[in-house]
This record gives sequence, C-alpha cells and structure tokens, in this order.
Amino acid sequence: MARAKTIYFCQECGYESSKWMGQCPGCRQWNTFVEETVERKAGASADKQIRAVRPVALADIEMKREERFTSGFPELDRVLGGGIVPASLVLVGGDPGIGKSTLLLQVCQKLSGQRISVLYISGEESLTQIKLRAQRIGEFTDSLTLLCETNLETIDGVIRREKPQAVIIDSIQTMYSENISSSPGSVSQVREATGAFMQLAKVLGITIFIVGHVTKEGVVAGPRVLEHMVDTVLYFEGDRHAAYRILRGVKNRFGSTNEIGVFEMRERGLAEVTNPSEYMLSGKPKDASGSVVACAMEGTRPILLEVQALVCRSNFGFPRRTADGTDTNRVNLLMAVLEKRLNLRLSECDAYVNIAGGIKMNEPALDLGIVLAILSSYKECCVDEKTICFGEVGLSGEVRAVNMAKQRILEARKLGFTTCILPKVSLDAQMQADGIHLIGVENVQQAVRKIL
Repeated sequence: MARAKTIYFCQECGYESSKWMGQCPGCRQWNTFVEETVERKAGASADKQIRAVRPVALADIEMKREERFTSGFPELDRVLGGGIVPASLVLVGGDPGIGKSTLLLQVCQKLSGQRISVLYISGEESLTQIKLRAQRIGEFTDSLTLLCETNLETIDGVIRREKPQAVIIDSIQTMYSENISSSPGSVSQVREATGAFMQLAKVLGITIFIVGHVTKEGVVAGPRVLEHMVDTVLYFEGDRHAAYRILRGVKNRFGSTNEIGVFEMRERGLAEVTNPSEYMLSGKPKDASGSVVACAMEGTRPILLEVQALVCRSNFGFPRRTADGTDTNRVNLLMAVLEKRLNLRLSECDAYVNIAGGIKMNEPALDLGIVLAILSSYKECCVDEKTICFGEVGLSGEVRAVNMAKQRILEARKLGFTTCILPKVSLDAQMQADGIHLIGVENVQQAVRKIL
C-alpha cells in the first residue's frame, strides 16, 4: 500500500529535506524550499536487484564520428554548434508568446521535408489549434505526426513504439507521471519527466526538444537541476511586441555557448536575419550627438551596434543613471573614469545609455563606444557616421586589447565604414584593409582627440 510523505525541495538545485529550511545547504540560496506530497510504495526497495557493472578504461572506449543533421535553419544550427546532434536533449526556454512553439513547429516542417520522422507532442494545444498554426506556416509532409497527451507513461509507450528520429515536447511543465502524486509543473514532476525523456533520448538515439516556461526572473520554471540534466539550453529572447527575436545558447555540451541566432517574426512565422548588423544600424540618426557605432562579438559573429547616450544636467542632488541593453554598473564605472582622467563634472549630470535594437550586450569591447557616446552627448558634438570603434577601457583610462579585431574590421568595411578606432596594441600590419582607415589609441584621451 502506498503511503504519503511530505518532502521539501529546493527549486534551485533540487536538494531534498524532510523539513523546511530558510537556506539551502546545497546551493546556499535563501527561501527556495517548496513543500510537496509524494507517495512511496511500501517495500519497493526490497525488490530491487543490484546490477553487476564494471568500469571501462579510457583507452578502451571507441570513438564514433559525431553525425549531425541540419535543422533547416542556419541560425539555429549555428547556435547548436553546427547542427542537431542525435540522441541529445535540448531545452528551449523563453517568455510566453515569444515564439518558442512557432520556432519548433517550423523546425518540424524543415525536418519532415528532409524525410526525417518527427513526433510533435503538445500538452497545451489541441490538434485543431496546431493545425491552424501549421497552415499559417506552410506545407508539411507525412513525416510529421501529432499527439496531444500529458501522461508520461503513455508518451513513453508511444515513443518506444513509433521510434521517431526527433521529438518535440511542448511543454515540460504540463507532463505528469502517475507514480508521483504532486500536480503537473511541480519540482518532482518536472524532474521525473526530464529524467524519463533523457533516458529515451540516450537509449533510443532520439533527439528530443523540450519547451520550458520561464519565471518572472527569466529562468526556466522548476528545479535548477533541470538545466544540468539536459545537453543544451537555449533561450529565446526579445520583446513580444517587437518583430525581432534572439536565440541564445547558455549551455551546450556539443558546441560554443557564445553564439546567437537572430529571427524576425512575420505573418507566416519566423524568418532568419542573416545580417544582424544591418538591422541593428537601421534607423540610425544623422548628425546627432550621443550616437556612436561600436562592434561586439557573439561567438564568431561580429555585430555592429549603435550605442546611444544622453547626458543632461541633474535637477536633484543624486544624479540618475540608467542603462538599457548593457550593465548599469559598467556605465557608472566608465563615467567615473571619465570624471577622473578627463576632469569632467559628470557627477552633476543624469546619464542614460541605450543599445539600440533591443539586444543585450555586456562585452568589454563596447566600453570605448559607451565612453565616446557619453562624451559626444556631454560636449554636444557629433561623431562621424562612417566611424566605428571598439576596445576595453581600464580604470586608468587605458584602452586595452580585445579578441578577433580583424573580423570586426572586415565587418565594418563590408557595411561601408571608412574609419575605425581600436586599441593600439591590437593594431598590426596584417590588419590593414582597403577602404578603411585604422586609428590605434592607447587611452581615452587619445580617442577623444581623434574622434571629437
């Protein structure tokens, strides 16, 4: 006979406790324990048999070549590290209405067009609702099959019987197991469902995409251990009222975690943005103070951004500092450097810094762009619209080297820029490019004299 038992779970790391605690002993976070009632079968442990296993020497392990297959979206393949890895478990998170289900349904369309069998399992929509969304996207082949089910045991049986090559689970918070008495979406249910899908992916060699809801803090709902269990974690970011979306990899066992993919939401679904720099610079004002073009790197991709700054006299004793798209503390640090090294009275001014386009960037190479944008607004002078800059600024006002300088210069030349301000230590003879003038600077004083 099953007996009920109350257990407390940590929502961050999954730590179990028989009583509530203010601080988790595992991850040291506060107020993360939630109460759940679980049923355990009496005497279940007595029937278990211990398997005889042996460790394997590292030299005896046979290596197999990693065979990836394309998703049909080069932007998604870039974020995944070159394509979809068979027998992998991929978690896709994002805000409600951002386009997670639309993206994965379009992936199903591309895969089914390659005659790859795909099973789309939905716990939130009916078959009719999925059909309506599919008609807006385009034509599908018979390689795609649909299933509306939330029972984990039933889904397990269907996957083992059908054995598709790829499975979409939308969403993990709706799945439940009859062996656990807690409600769907709870810590134990999400952990049990993720463990079951991970076992299916590894044993049957099936690629499984699972959709995860996010909390108001922007992290996947459920235990933090969920992100540790899967192979890849992707976040779909952006404003649901804007047209552009960014797919960012935050964990990837088979590739880099610095790559991003840019998509545009259209009437017939998501479309790839192959040149994000051109999009980020669209609508840039001409002859306006406080506007500077900088270059950041996301993985191997250089992205040109417009850094905007507005500096004005403060009407209060405590000046206001706001940053959108970058770190506010970094902006405060750079303003302190300007006040100390250039003798500017910025402590009496409000400052607002914005990365145009709705993208979030924290790369140190944006420091020089932020500094010059603040100076441009403070002195009410314009920076030449054909000038680009990048470089990290230290506390002594020095401009430090950044990686992949040549790739940034080539991207700037491709978009028609004629002047590039960069760290002098990053400048060498091999970087000279036709059509663009390179100016190396050692500190912010030199940069100001060259550009303003």
